[in-house]
Amino acid sequence: MEVGNVSMKTHKLPPPPALQLQTQSPEPPPRPIWQIIMVAAIAAGVQFGWALQLSLLTPYVQLLGIPHTWSSFIWLCGPISGMIVQPVVGYYSDGCTSRFGRRRPFIAGGAILVAFAVVLIGYAADIGVASGDKAGGKTAKPRAISVFVVGFWILDVANNFLQGPCRALLADLSGSNSGRIRTGNSLFAFFMAVGNVLGYAAGSYTHLYRFLPFTKTHACDIYCANLKTCFFISIALLMTITILALTMVKEEVFQPENIEEEKSSAPKRMVFFVEMIGALKEMSRPMWILLLVTCLNWIAWFPFLMFDTDWMGREVYGGKLGEGAMYNRGVRAGALGLMLNSVVSGVASLSISHLARICGGVKRLWGTVNLLLAVCLAMTILVTKVAESSRDFTTANGTATPLPPSAGVKGGALAVFAVLGIPLSVTFAVPCALASILSNNSNVGQGLSLGVLNLAIVLPQMVVSILSGPWDALFGGGNLPAFVVGAIAAAISGILAFTLLSSPPPDVVLAKVSEAAMH
Repeated sequence: MEVGNVSMKTHKLPPPPALQLQTQSPEPPPRPIWQIIMVAAIAAGVQFGWALQLSLLTPYVQLLGIPHTWSSFIWLCGPISGMIVQPVVGYYSDGCTSRFGRRRPFIAGGAILVAFAVVLIGYAADIGVASGDKAGGKTAKPRAISVFVVGFWILDVANNFLQGPCRALLADLSGSNSGRIRTGNSLFAFFMAVGNVLGYAAGSYTHLYRFLPFTKTHACDIYCANLKTCFFISIALLMTITILALTMVKEEVFQPENIEEEKSSAPKRMVFFVEMIGALKEMSRPMWILLLVTCLNWIAWFPFLMFDTDWMGREVYGGKLGEGAMYNRGVRAGALGLMLNSVVSGVASLSISHLARICGGVKRLWGTVNLLLAVCLAMTILVTKVAESSRDFTTANGTATPLPPSAGVKGGALAVFAVLGIPLSVTFAVPCALASILSNNSNVGQGLSLGVLNLAIVLPQMVVSILSGPWDALFGGGNLPAFVVGAIAAAISGILAFTLLSSPPPDVVLAKVSEAAMH
């Protein structure tokens, strides 16, 4: 930090040529809070689609013929695209000199890609049947699966294309005001919760397709038609918010320093991945600790985020995919649980600053909620065992059909969903805020800094996606083994947040950055 201050005052240690494009002087003052709110609101449109993806797509891909053991591999496209796309987009948006601004062209492009991807996913079954798949039945639909996978890849690329520049724009609008940066990320988390509430509410309503009756076809049953209708709603919401935000919030044209020198040295500029390595080398110890805690945190989150509604359908309600209505009832109950989760997350996201003060600082807040996450994931075992021991059956034509779980079991499962909203709000806000604040005191731009942080999110997702299916199959095909691994990772993450983050404490880092911003 001291070297950075000397370089700015004396220019004895100029930043590397590749990083000079990311420096603009003088720095503009923080924008009005309403502009930060407008940009943060884009998260509601993005998260509406993510809520549908998290709650409905795992059952949907299994209906297309992909077994539960292998469905987790579908999610590999997310971390792979995120590992490449978000850092690349962040890097190029840091130096974008478009007359529309640095971030807005990428945000607009990402929104258009999201719209295209969800249409492709929604019509996967129709395209598959039109190209030779058999409609209905339990057989695999290879053409529909291919279309779905392509659409899913595009959707994850588009989401990474969109969210990184949105968070970077929030940091740009906040200037060097660390409090405003934390507020922007808290608002982003709040609107993510709003989008989740809307998405899960839409996903839990079984007759939504009646508003768009053309979505139901001979290749697309009611479940598929509801998903398709939800996606059309998500497109309308995302496009409306994005157009309003990009129209009302203007960006200054980026003017890099030493532009003539940059033009002459452009052929010698490091390629992106070399630049990425340079950014990793320049990271301070607090940033490395941030990446470590974030990585373990997401190893804990991803098993639940991928299989939460499937857990409700299988373990809590005792249903089997494609056999009877009990599994679908469990999935809908899971969507209700996710909606409760989002309501709690939205309330908690507006109270993060107060919660941090109550806990004695950001690091203690993060450590506390990670331990809470571990407890909640462990509670899924108790809920499952109680559901199994108390399950009743009805017999018709010699076939035993499970009855819905008792009110106590269902209430316990929904309570787990709801309480998890507290650690989820902190997970969405605190790491990104810390990364943005720390990047203000380094030579790494906001976009590239958030791209580096994204690596700590997508790498755990790759591990979970690869291992959770075979791991569950090894222990009988359920979801509990992955949840147990998540609980252990959450506990370790919480312990490290209490210990490693204390040297130096993030609170001291934030104070130093705020002090530097005032000078």
